[in-house]
Amino acid sequence: MTDTLHFAPAGRYQLRYLDTGGPGTPVVLIHGLAGDYTAWLAQVAALRDTYRVIAFDNRGAGASTQVDEPVSTQDLAQDTLALMDHCGIAQAHVVGRSMGGAVAQHMALQAPARVRSLVLCASFARLDPLGRRVLLNMREALEWRGSWADHARHSVQNFVSAGFFNANPERVAAIEALIGGETRLPACYSRQNEACQQHDTVAELHRISQPTLVMAGDADPICSMSATRWLAEGIPGARLEVFEDASHFFLMEQPGRFMQLLGDWLASH
Repeated sequence: MTDTLHFAPAGRYQLRYLDTGGPGTPVVLIHGLAGDYTAWLAQVAALRDTYRVIAFDNRGAGASTQVDEPVSTQDLAQDTLALMDHCGIAQAHVVGRSMGGAVAQHMALQAPARVRSLVLCASFARLDPLGRRVLLNMREALEWRGSWADHARHSVQNFVSAGFFNANPERVAAIEALIGGETRLPACYSRQNEACQQHDTVAELHRISQPTLVMAGDADPICSMSATRWLAEGIPGARLEVFEDASHFFLMEQPGRFMQLLGDWLASH
């Protein structure tokens, strides 16, 4: 992919972003706690012929501004809305994975007219005790070891199912290498990890009126089926699709089904 990357102001921060595709309805892709805009490259390639696609690095990730300071999922929602303003986008489909889905919820709550539909992948309105423990353990592994490679080695098994882990050693190694190759400030990861722990929209979900698709892996320890049910049952009329024998990275474990569901959803809304 040879598209030019740009930077947009979001308050006192700069967000690196990709703006590609045609004149179709905009689709904004929000990545999760780990990684950056490149987490969406497969989806960008699949959607760009039909939609205008925006993928970007959250504050504190990738090449966007990195500052060791408290941050919330509400703050990241405001950043994303500022990016839409910069790009001249009045309304978009918003697709978020994990923490990105938490950010998307606040966008729908803060600026409902800006969100055409929501797609929430491996996400949560509130983490359950297991999800909190997994995130805490991953954060502590990074803080104790001070090494992204060590963090990845201690964390990778949380992202894929046991079956996938055992059957695909080369792909698991690639995921581990990707996570272990991070260059962001570890403190920014810790701050956003805490933002995920603090995120709680359960009591507000009833105010989300946009068409919403929730997708989850049934073997996900981070966003478990308990957290998934709180999310899907809390949003009026939300559609739930569960990926059996898949975990937090079900987008990678079952990419064909994921892309079919996403493509059909965007086309019908």
